[in-house]
Order: sequence, then structure tokens, then C-alpha cells
Amino acid sequence: MKKRYLALLLFYFGLVFGQNIPNSFAIDANYFTGNILKHAPDLGPLITGHPEGFLVSFSKKTYGNEEWERVYNYPDFGVYLLYQDFKNQYLGSTYAVGLHYNFYFLNRKLVFKISDGIAMVSNPHDNEFNNKNIAFGSKFLGNVNLGLNYKTKIIDHLSLQSGFMFTHFSNARIKSPNRGINTFNVNLGLTYDFDKNGNQIKDTTSFSMKFKERVKYNFVFRTGNNESAVVGSGIYPFYHLGFYADKRLNRKSAIQFGTELFLTKSSIDFIKYQSVAYPELNLDPNTDYKRVGIFVGHELFINRISLETQIGYYVYKPFKSDTALYDRLGMKYYFSKKLYSELAIKTHGFLAEALEFGIGVRL
Repeated sequence: MKKRYLALLLFYFGLVFGQNIPNSFAIDANYFTGNILKHAPDLGPLITGHPEGFLVSFSKKTYGNEEWERVYNYPDFGVYLLYQDFKNQYLGSTYAVGLHYNFYFLNRKLVFKISDGIAMVSNPHDNEFNNKNIAFGSKFLGNVNLGLNYKTKIIDHLSLQSGFMFTHFSNARIKSPNRGINTFNVNLGLTYDFDKNGNQIKDTTSFSMKFKERVKYNFVFRTGNNESAVVGSGIYPFYHLGFYADKRLNRKSAIQFGTELFLTKSSIDFIKYQSVAYPELNLDPNTDYKRVGIFVGHELFINRISLETQIGYYVYKPFKSDTALYDRLGMKYYFSKKLYSELAIKTHGFLAEALEFGIGVRL
């Protein structure tokens, strides 16, 4: 099961990264340290020190050869390697690899980094030997990082940067337990630019933010496996079927409105477990496990890649196990104007429910 998810993630990253890109590149290395955010009351035993780590990124520079590069002020994109020690005997440390984008502001002195990848944890939950680790129920995790840095040139090729960094690790409840760990950090690092000129020569060809397009209708099928909150209850498939309309506002953005049906098989046994373990709930073991939600969302179009955020509300949910609100953060890759794949995390606040692999059509 773990190997299958790893293969799918690597395949997805290969699709995203396999594009025509210019030759110039840069490397940056950052040290960071900070604090674990206590987003659940039972995380207390896992917060015993100040996590620290290193982030190394290899970036391809853009020069406006394509329109999206000019629209986004000539961003960088590439791969990253991350190591983080949580300074806790139960959590251990993590090693992550994935893709990143650097977006520039304030005359390219302010850098916003967003990165997404897969991680391996050194000390996952084990019922016998490490049952206090309620954060990581599996060896392999998803990793998301956000960073904001101010960059100052030291010499022609070398720059100093410092700022803030947020890291998130979770297996999206592929296997329980899965509280996940979020850390907020400060960082300090260096960037070396291999461009012999030391500066980008930008393409000044004009572009327009105006974008006219009729309302598009999307059908998306998302699937994967997850486990209920009961450790060892079994891993089952889920099927999420969605329909929504989207309207482009401009070159970068579209807004969404739609509905979806959730068929989460792990909920069937969880309902039966709850009805027996907690008789005071007066829960019928045959309660319908299906859920129906409505949602609004936003899609940020970059090139063939887009970033999607959604927030939804369950209008049909007989089994009251989670909050009525849910949210989703995902990344799409467009094979064509109509066909796309998707990798997304569906959560209830800070608690992940599912890592979704999707395929959709936009008509």
C-alpha cells in the first residue's frame, strides 16, 4: 500500500516537473528552528523542544519565454530536500523531497516559497514500541511548506535571506493515528545564483490580465484509501464524486461553486464501533454513512499547473462524527484544456481526512 502511494506521488511530480525550462538555475540552503503548534489537546507529550532542520532547494529560473512567466513576475521552480528534527523521542525526525515555486515581490527582494512533497519519518506510531506517537501513523507522509523571506545580495552570485517558514507533515489519515505536526519557524540561509550575469534579463513583452471565458462545468472523481480514527480498524477505499461550475475572473483566477457526494467506506465500521463502544450516544449501527456537501472555491492558474482551495458545508450528514465544515487544498495538472489530474488533501480544520487522487474534465 505504501509503495503504491509513493509511486503515484512520484509519477505526479514527474508530470508536473517534466516541462521545457530555461538553463539557468540557483541553489539555496536554509537553517530553521521554531515551535510545534498545539492544534489538538493530546499533542502535549509530543512538544518537548524546539524543532530544527535544513531546507535545500534547486531552482530553475524563468525569463518570460512563456506568458505565465511574465504574468507571475518571473518565478523560479524546482525541487527541494528537507530534514527536520522534532526534538522529541516519540516523533523522531523526517526527510522530505518534492517540488517548489518561488514568487518574487518588492523588486525581487521578497520571496514567497510554496512547496509540496512526500516525507519519510524515522519513528512512526507502533502499538507496542511507540504508541505515544499519535501524530504519524505511517512511515510515509505528505509534506507542505510555506516560506516568506527577505533577500539581500552580498556579492555578485551570493545572497543572504531570512524570514519565516511553516511546515506541515501528515499522512492524510491513510492510516491512523494521524494528528499530524505543524511547526512555525524562523530561518536564515544563503542563495547562490549560477547565472553568469548575476541578474535576470527580463522579456518585456506585454501581457494582459483580461481573460474572457464562459462558465465551465467540471466533473471530478477522487479516490484513495483511509482509516477511521480507531487505530487498527482497517484501511478502506473512498470515492468522492464532484460536480461544480467555475468562472474565470482574469488570467490568474477562477471562482467555483458546486456539490459533491462522499462515499467513505471506513465510516461504515466506525459507525458500528461507535454504537457499541458508546451506548450513551444512542447511535443506530445502520446509520447512513454517506455525506453530501456544497462548496465554494478558488483556482489559481499558473501554467499547466493550478492551485485549488475549497471550503464546504455538509448538507446531508446523518453520522455526526466531524464538524459540518470541511476544506480542501489541491494541485491540478492539465493534460489538455479539458482533462486534468488532481492531488488534494481534504481536512476538517487541522485534522486531515483523506489524500485524494483525482481525474476530472472541464467542459
